[in-house]
Amino acid sequence: MMRALYTAASGMMAQQLNIDNISNNLANYQSTGFKKSRVDFQDLLYATMQDPGTEATSGTQIGMGVRAASTQRQFSQGSLQKTNNPYDVAIQGEGFFRVTLPDGTAAYTRDGAFKYDGETQQIVTGSGQPIGVAIPKDVTNIEVRPNGEVFGVRINGDGQPEKVGQIHLTRFLNPAGLQAIGGNLYVETPVAGARSEDIPGQNGMGSLAQGHLEKSNINVVEEMISIVQAQRAFEMNQKGVQAADEMMRMTNQLQRG
Repeated sequence: MMRALYTAASGMMAQQLNIDNISNNLANYQSTGFKKSRVDFQDLLYATMQDPGTEATSGTQIGMGVRAASTQRQFSQGSLQKTNNPYDVAIQGEGFFRVTLPDGTAAYTRDGAFKYDGETQQIVTGSGQPIGVAIPKDVTNIEVRPNGEVFGVRINGDGQPEKVGQIHLTRFLNPAGLQAIGGNLYVETPVAGARSEDIPGQNGMGSLAQGHLEKSNINVVEEMISIVQAQRAFEMNQKGVQAADEMMRMTNQLQRG
């Protein structure tokens, strides 16, 4: 009975984590470039009461419950939303924008809602991290081409566009191995695999779309179905806890009698 109590409790804790994860997905439905994640589960150790093959049977093993093994982030493409803002840039295909954090280390993002910092003359993220492209103050009519080339027209120039910068993209062999740190940012980890950097549209890199933002890859209907299923699983495990508790209560009554 005690085994049933803890087994059902492990199921409740696992489904609570599952609900937390789905809730986070739904909460970030409007987050630019957000990638949903799922929880992967594994069964726990087994109590072997009879080894398989004994007396020509398949054996007797009783499981000890379940645990959440990991969360798996899914980097499928999100749909593009047109904004007509020249500093909004979406990635169509694989790759990340490389940004520089305040401590000088690198982070990566799919969020292309950029701004122009007039003080530093840099294109930066919404949180102020530069992406490595500087635009002089006397340049206007910014154009970001699909291959990442950044053009502009000088105010006192001849009116012809000139190249002022180049946006590069970064790929990882296993992007699911990146670590999310908030702010739509990821940092590299050893399990992210080999890293490569190139201009958009070459060697497997995605292309850029100026005046667009990549929406999250969340399907609200699927997430709502998943959260209902997780809730039902939680309730079933709760019934297991209640049943084990009732059996313990009855056993205690019999022992007193």
